[in-house]
Order: sequence, then C-alpha cells, then structure tokens
Amino acid sequence: MQRVGVVDGVIGSDEQFASVAALFPHIRFESLGPGWPDRLPSRFDLILVDIDGGKPAEVEAAVRRLRAGADGTKVVAIVRHAEVATLRMLMREGCADVLTAPVSEASLALSLDTFFTPRGPAHNAAKSGQLVAILKAGGGVGATALAVQAGAMLSAKGRNVCVADLDLQFGAAALYLDMPDAATVSDCLAAGSGLKDMAFSGLLGKHRSGVSLLAAPRQLTPLETLAPAQTEALLTGLRRDFALTILDLPSVWTAWTNRALQLADRIVIVTHLSVPHLHMLDRQLGVLKAQGLDNGNLTLVCNALSSDQTASLTVKAAERALGRDFASVIPEDRKVMNAAINQGIEISAVRRGTRLEKGIGDLATLIGAGATVEPAPRGRR
Repeated sequence: MQRVGVVDGVIGSDEQFASVAALFPHIRFESLGPGWPDRLPSRFDLILVDIDGGKPAEVEAAVRRLRAGADGTKVVAIVRHAEVATLRMLMREGCADVLTAPVSEASLALSLDTFFTPRGPAHNAAKSGQLVAILKAGGGVGATALAVQAGAMLSAKGRNVCVADLDLQFGAAALYLDMPDAATVSDCLAAGSGLKDMAFSGLLGKHRSGVSLLAAPRQLTPLETLAPAQTEALLTGLRRDFALTILDLPSVWTAWTNRALQLADRIVIVTHLSVPHLHMLDRQLGVLKAQGLDNGNLTLVCNALSSDQTASLTVKAAERALGRDFASVIPEDRKVMNAAINQGIEISAVRRGTRLEKGIGDLATLIGAGATVEPAPRGRR
C-alpha cells in the first residue's frame, strides 16, 4: 500500500481529511505532526505540507528541505499568501505540485490522482464518447441553463453525461447546479501533461440528477489561459470517460474555442427571437462557414420564445432570413426556469409536465442521439 504523510491541518477539518482519504482507499494517509519535519520518520511515497509564502524564512526553510530531499519522496505544497514568483520557485526547487490555500477537496483530489491513479492500457483505451458544443448568439440567451438542464434530463435516463463549463470568465454552470465545490478547469490544468490521462469519471462531482460537472474557474480567468493543445487533451479525456460531454463555450472566438468546435460531433447555437440576436447569429454562422464547420451537425435553437416576441417577428420569418430552420424552439417559462436555477435543481423537480420541460426534453433527445446508454464508469466516488 502506498503511503502519504500529511502535516496536521493541511487538508482542513477532520471531515475534509476523511472525505479526501475516502477517494483513495489504496493509499494510507499518516500524520507528520504539526509541521514539516526536517527528517521524515519513515519512507513515504508523497508528503503534503503547508508553507506560508508571506514569511521569507519559512519559504527558505522549505527550499532547503526540497534540495536536501534525496529519497525520492514527492512533495505537494499547499501555500498560503502565495505570490506567483514563490510558487514558481517552489516548483523549480523540486515540488511535485503546488496548490494555493485554501485548497478545495476537488483540487487536492485532482493533484493526488496525477500521482496515484494507474495509467495502464485499460485506462488509456480510446472511447468514442460524443462531444456537443453549445455556442451563444450573444449574451443572455440562456444557453447555460439549457446545457445543464438537458444534461440532467439525459443523466436521469441513464446516460453517462458531463457538462464542461469552458466559459473561463463568466461560467455559471456550478451556480445553476448548486455545486460550488465542483472541480474546475483551473484545477485540471494544474495536472500539466497528465491532463488527457486524468480519471475524470471518478474525480468530477455529480449533481443529484447524476450529471457530472467540470466547472468554470472560480476567479475571472484570462481567455488565453487555455491553449488549443490543452483543450484537445482535456476533451480527449472527457470523451474517453463520458458517453456524452456538453461543452458550454464562451461567445467569443479564440484559437482554443475553434479547436473545441473542430473536435465536436455537434454544434448547437442558442439564440433569442429578436433582430439583434438574429444578426449576431448570422455572424456566428458566417464564422462557422469560414472555418468549414457549417455542416449537417449544426443545430439552431430558439430559446425562451414568448407570444410578445412572435407578435413582431415570427419564427418562420426568422428562418427565412437565416436560410436555416430551428431544430428546437423552447418556450419561455421564467418562473419555472428561475426557480430551478435558484435552487440548483432540475425543472421537473419544480413542476412536472410543463411545456418548458417538454421543449428541453426534445432538445436533450436531439443532442444525446449519438451517445450510448451505459452505466457510469466505476470511479472512486
């Protein structure tokens, strides 16, 4: 059995410690005492230590220990009051990973998974899960709400579904599902080259409906943080571990969003029935055509349709202007949708049998058509 030494309190409360340890039954976690000892009491595969980055003497002592370490024990440091320069220095001096405090259970689990999850042929075998990318024709069209509700519906029917919120700056899927502690894209990027081999099925949290969630970063993150190669590695891992992954993309175009769209099996563009939104949708369609992505796997969705909208602009008129039909038209029901969002639950739990539920159900059937029905892979949760 592999052994991990832990400085007291570095993971948090006893309950948090027990929760993390339960994810790794093949590992024995042992206390190192109240501080990072100069000499380890015995041989460990990895140790978890904390460092106060605001105290130069403590950082210098950590560097000396790292330089003196010659027994091959990996060190994962959780750093308080961290500056970027300090984090980089600790990595250069030999830390296997550096996390900033307070560290979430998900972030720590993802870090440990990098070192202790087997990467044999069974895990790396390619699987052909479906990838559906959700694009927004402008802001406020309700694309995220549709993504999480469609994912929840499919999961409730036995599909192995993940919603990946890649809107790095304004992603809200974690809020819509009431999963504030869900693992984030930033947590996953910390795995570096091990990203594509990460065991997402066991590490991503699940909503009560059964849908797994990869959340957007908790802090506003520059769009250039994600590169095309990282995007491909991330989507390779998600496609392997889930029968269907729904990507919630930002409305802006970048090199990495373009790569995500190229890898997608279906692209869904969500709009409202208004002249400004149709204009933005037409521009999106023009960019997709220029990228060679204007094909039969492109789906248009008109969301939150109300009688007030159709009084001045009909769906048929909009379809004629676009030269394309809407594959799905979702009726407006702000009361039910807002209640679901505010409580982080499925719309069926708010009220069953609504026209909104039927509309999203039809959309879910459409985007899940290529995904096989299968039980979720056995993970550590």
